[in-house]
Amino acid sequence: MSDDHTHVQEFFTARAADWDARFPDDGPAYAAAVAELGLRKGDRVLDAGCGTGRALPPLRAAVGPSGVVIGADLTPAMLEAAVRAGRDRDGQLLVADVTGLPLRTGSLDAVFGAGLVSHLPDPAENLRELARVVRAGGTLALFHPIGRAALAARQGRRITPDDLRAQDRLGPLLAGSGWDMTSYVDEDARFLALAVRRG
Repeated sequence: MSDDHTHVQEFFTARAADWDARFPDDGPAYAAAVAELGLRKGDRVLDAGCGTGRALPPLRAAVGPSGVVIGADLTPAMLEAAVRAGRDRDGQLLVADVTGLPLRTGSLDAVFGAGLVSHLPDPAENLRELARVVRAGGTLALFHPIGRAALAARQGRRITPDDLRAQDRLGPLLAGSGWDMTSYVDEDARFLALAVRRG
């Protein structure tokens, strides 16, 4: 495991137990973001970096009992918290890393990633790996329940020009990784970038 991975894992392991308690009101924002993916019954979707699995119930509701929902996270403590919350009923949980997913090429219809981009060790390469597992025309949602400015303020910092989630950085980053960005919203109440997998 690289230093980057170890750092991310330590950060989230320390916070896993009380993660949901710290952000109790995010449920509706997750559900609204999932709705934007345009999932259909029977679709196959990955929650990449699923954490405690807050997106899994709305993802399951969107794809129905015939669909496939997979939650992958690098941090076992986060997945354990997801199980304690009963969210393993809504999706199959995998300890897995976005640098190399144990999934077949083109096997998914969509990927949901909450708070994902800023934790990727190699964003271009990792977004390319997400593109690998999604069929042509499939969708990607990069989400955060609050916008970039609100998040920076919460963390006691300012947005810097090198922020990967800035529209003029994220669009080219996605384009170079097999995705076409179709919409971009960065408001206090949410961050949501949607992209489609190129054919």
